[in-house]
Amino acid sequence: MSCLLSFGHGFSAQALVPLLDSWRVIGTSRTIGKRVQEGVESAFFPGCNMGPYLDDATHLLISAGPDEAGDPVLRELREEIAKREFEWVGYLSTTGVYGDHQGDWVDEYTPLTPSTWRGQLRVAAEAEWQAMDLPLHIFRLAGIYGPGRGPFSKVREGTARRIIKHAQVFSRIHVDDIAQVLAASIAQPNAGSVYNLCDDDPAPPQDVIGHAAELLGLPLPEAVGYEMAELTPMARSFYAESKRVRNDRIKDELGVVLKYPDYRVGLRALLDLETNN
Repeated sequence: MSCLLSFGHGFSAQALVPLLDSWRVIGTSRTIGKRVQEGVESAFFPGCNMGPYLDDATHLLISAGPDEAGDPVLRELREEIAKREFEWVGYLSTTGVYGDHQGDWVDEYTPLTPSTWRGQLRVAAEAEWQAMDLPLHIFRLAGIYGPGRGPFSKVREGTARRIIKHAQVFSRIHVDDIAQVLAASIAQPNAGSVYNLCDDDPAPPQDVIGHAAELLGLPLPEAVGYEMAELTPMARSFYAESKRVRNDRIKDELGVVLKYPDYRVGLRALLDLETNN
């Protein structure tokens, strides 16, 4: 039986599970006794003996993010992982590794020049995993949205703002499309590959908020200039980089057809899901 060991079993990894028919899936949590997902075995990490889980795993998925000390999985398990063989290893990174390109296009061959501390940590973590002798696949994710992670609640509450910054664009990806890319890669592994995961339509963030309001039949949220906006340091850091991310490789190499090729289709589907539930 194929067995996926998922480190940091969060939003994206959980979306993959329904596509793994008859697989055993083990997901880690940093909370003792926490059930990570229906039908998924939970493992407390770091903290428990991961040896038996690694023995059974045929595939590894790493969603856990790095910190100042490096990648948390390799910090604890580098030697244990190195002495075992796996059919596929996937590492979820971010398009933030490319840095700021003032709205220009980037692809998987673009040099990694992150301008944020988070992006720099991701570049270092990617290098750590690439230094291992593993069938590694790196997935650089754009901004993630999906059920429970959309703009509708803030628009309904009246707290959404359209933050305007000249020439600012973001790429984004629906979580279900992340899942189908991962499943396609597992089905046709190509060790050493790097894939950008995003939709076809990089867009200014204010356009997304505006479209969400339109779908809800609510007034357009207030427009606020970036310089005047009250943003947390984390939120402001996202505006430090502007780029359009190409996704040709997931289509050409993996044959992926995006379910949600732009935010309009994705938001409409999210709203329909809310309405039907």
